[in-house]
This record gives sequence, structure tokens and C-alpha cells, in this order.
Amino acid sequence: MNREVTISAAWGLGITLVLGILVLVGSRNLAHFDAALVAYTASVLFATFGLTYRYAMWLQRPPTAVYWKRGWQTFFKGGHRARNLRAWVSHVFNDFLINRFILARDRVRGITHLLIMWGCIIAIVITFPLVFGWLHFESIPDDLSLYQAYVFGFPTFTFPVDSVFAFFAFHGLVWSSFIVIAGVMLAMRRRMREEGAAALQLFTEDFLPLILLFAVSLTGLMLTASYTWMRGYAYDFIAILHAVTVIMTFLWLPFGKFFHIFQRPAQLGVRFYKEVGEREEAAHCRRCGQPFSSLMHINDLIQVEAELGYKYEIPNSDVGHYQWICPPCRRTAVAQAQGQLWQLARGGTAVTTHTTPPTPTYVNSGQGEGPLGDEDARNFHA
Repeated sequence: MNREVTISAAWGLGITLVLGILVLVGSRNLAHFDAALVAYTASVLFATFGLTYRYAMWLQRPPTAVYWKRGWQTFFKGGHRARNLRAWVSHVFNDFLINRFILARDRVRGITHLLIMWGCIIAIVITFPLVFGWLHFESIPDDLSLYQAYVFGFPTFTFPVDSVFAFFAFHGLVWSSFIVIAGVMLAMRRRMREEGAAALQLFTEDFLPLILLFAVSLTGLMLTASYTWMRGYAYDFIAILHAVTVIMTFLWLPFGKFFHIFQRPAQLGVRFYKEVGEREEAAHCRRCGQPFSSLMHINDLIQVEAELGYKYEIPNSDVGHYQWICPPCRRTAVAQAQGQLWQLARGGTAVTTHTTPPTPTYVNSGQGEGPLGDEDARNFHA
């Protein structure tokens, strides 16, 4: 095994072991652990190892490693901490809690993500503590109308059995199932009706996650219907079917599209990297002299390219490296090279000049309206 695999496997085993110890301690030496849920716990432990292993491998890739390291450095950098802390609150709310960046692209698509995300979050918050034995409820012997909640074996609070809190707490998985199913239906509709999505979709990456979420939610609702209205009819079969869908989802989790859920928080580090870079020294194009990126970003980019084996040095030139040329000047260089090839093809001679041609002006009326928004405008300076 190479070094990356060894480190990733060590992290995976370590985090899985910590979770196992927490299950053992939190359930008071398995006193509050339901043996019927052991398969669920085993699948979660497997998913924990797989997710940690893949995440550790991902963080060791040169581009990701630089962003990860610089993200933490820029967040705690002197002179930026207070602003970064305020920005952190804003980014968490906008990017994670309400997915504003997706809502800005398409309202229905944003609502779809919100439904699936919050439905899954509600289900996880309820299910995991119960499965691991971290949370359980007991009736109070002196007053059977009250329930006592125990967290990690410690008594916490009581609540009436017929209270609003009890109703929503004990039916939380039902509400989360309805929310997830609504989101899955909207996602399926987009996959089947929008030509752009249909042209790029793959079964394993686009349909399989939705099918698994739908199966877990539907079989969970079938359990509720069985013991609520059908006097437990086919409950054992539905319980096994529900367990199979849940376990399959957890086993597939580290290898499928849902892995991006765990990658997404690292995007905050990229945010701080870019924002702090914009407030500090800029890199100037060595062809036209215009600022076009942060000096930190260009130096890191040159370092990462060298680690990946890419060589973009320009020998016998004042530029030194291709990354010191801004995007407009790169387009100019391509146009000049194509022009010289065209001249040679017509029997002429390549024109060599020692003067720097002017930087092209971006004349598109939609400047700044591309996928990068304001970054488009900054990359097309006059």
C-alpha cells in the first residue's frame, strides 16, 4: 500500500472505532441498544469507514490539499478573523441551510434540494440517536401520562404523552418521509422532462440515489400504516424490506453521488481563500500589467501544477510561467499563434514583433452575466 492509502485507512479505522466506542458508552454498555437494529448499526459503521477513507484520500490530492490548508490559514489569519466569522455565519445560512446558490439558478430546483436535504436531516437527527442507543424514552411509574427522555443514559426532560411535542417527535420520521418523497418527485420530474438534464444523466449518479431515498421513505411509511391502520398486517415483511433499503443506502453512500454532501462543507474554505485573497496583494499580468487574481492563488497554482507534473514554464521569457498571464492576454496569445500559422500556411512568413499588442476589450453586452457572475467582469478587463 502506498502512503495515501495507509493514511486514509488509518483515519477510516480510527473514526469508525471512535463511533463504535460512542455507541458502546452512549448506550450504557449496550443496555439501551436494540439488538434488532444491529444490522443498521453495522451498515452505518461501514459507511463511516468508507466515507472517512474516501474523504482522507480526497484531501490528500494536491489541489484539494492546498485549498484545505489555505482555507484554514486564511480563516484564522490575523486582521481577517472578525470579518471571516461574520462571513461564516452568512455562508452557512445561505449556502447550507437554505441553498440560496441553487435557488438563484432555478427556484424549483432549489426547492427540490431543500425538501430532500431537510427531510434527510430530520430523519438522521431522529434515527441515529435511537439506533445507537443514545436516546430512549421511558414512562414514569408514578404518572403514566408522562415520558422521561434519556440522553446517553442520563435523564433529561419529561413531556406529556398527548402533547404537541410528543406528536411531532414520535411522528417525525413520517413527516420527513413525506418531505423526501415530495423532493424526489420534483427531482424525477426534472430528470425526465428537462432535455439538458436528460442528456447528461447517468442511472447510478442521478436515478439510483432518488430510487433509494424513495424506497426508504415509502417502506417507512408502510410500517406506520401497518401498525396504525392495519393491525400489524405484513409488519414483519415490511420491516425486513425497510431494513434492506436502509442498509443498501448506507452501503452505497461512500461510493455514490451522496458523497458530495460531505465534500460540500469544505467549499467554505475555498470561499475564505478567495475572499481573503481579494483583500490582499493582487497578482499582476506580466504582459499587460493588469491585476487579475490574488498573488497567493497564482503562487499556489504554480506549486500544484508542479506537484501534478504539469510544466507551464516559458523559457527565455520575462513572463517566466504561463500562470502569470491574465485570461484576456492568453486569448490574445492564442489568436496571435493562429494568425502566424495562417500566414505560414499561405506561404508568408511569421511576423515577429517586440512590442506588446494591446489587451483585447470584452465587448459582449452580457458582461458579468455568465455562470461566474461578477468574476466574469473581473476576468474581462479593458
